[in-house]
Amino acid sequence: MSTRIFVTATNTDIGKTYTTKLLLKEFASRGLLVGVVKPIETGVGEYAHDGEELLECVKQLNHKLWSLDIEDIVPITYPLAAAPFVASHNTQLDLKKIQMKISEMEALCDVVIIEGAGGLYVPIDEDTMMIDLIPSLNAVALLVTHCSLGCINDTLLSQKALQERNIPHAVAFNCRDNDESFATVSEPYFLKTNQKVLKVGSDIDIICDVLYNL
Repeated sequence: MSTRIFVTATNTDIGKTYTTKLLLKEFASRGLLVGVVKPIETGVGEYAHDGEELLECVKQLNHKLWSLDIEDIVPITYPLAAAPFVASHNTQLDLKKIQMKISEMEALCDVVIIEGAGGLYVPIDEDTMMIDLIPSLNAVALLVTHCSLGCINDTLLSQKALQERNIPHAVAFNCRDNDESFATVSEPYFLKTNQKVLKVGSDIDIICDVLYNL
């Protein structure tokens, strides 16, 4: 079995796809064959935006994946931009379909990055939250968090959820250009409490090392 890494976040629009592409590129630079699956994408009309980005990226990094189509990257899509529970009208999750796509992908690679949708407690169906996919898929997790005001609360809540489920994980901060205040209003707390402040933009190599050894 290849290494499976599930990329989740403290909320939507935090930078999961951006981070996933950086992980793919970093692992590929080490001579590893990479693959990617986004199990569920909502807000899909004729174009699965995140899935297409990931497909284009991974095809450039792994020659074995040139024949793949978007359905191989995103097996489940819904047109409404909402939590899968709502977008699917509470359709029961087809976990076997997701597992099959990941198994097919990892037959062609050493590392599979699995990108979640939204945060950990996004409902998929009546019985399943996004966090439930991580152990079901035998993956370790990368929690991507933001650097704006409020990130302490958001990060700690998501970390607690992962810890309570005994899910091995790392945390990465996706600091954007308008997050200049992070160093003075949030980062001191994490440093004081011995939290590794690994930033997606500058520490992707260290993040990959941590994930690969979880």
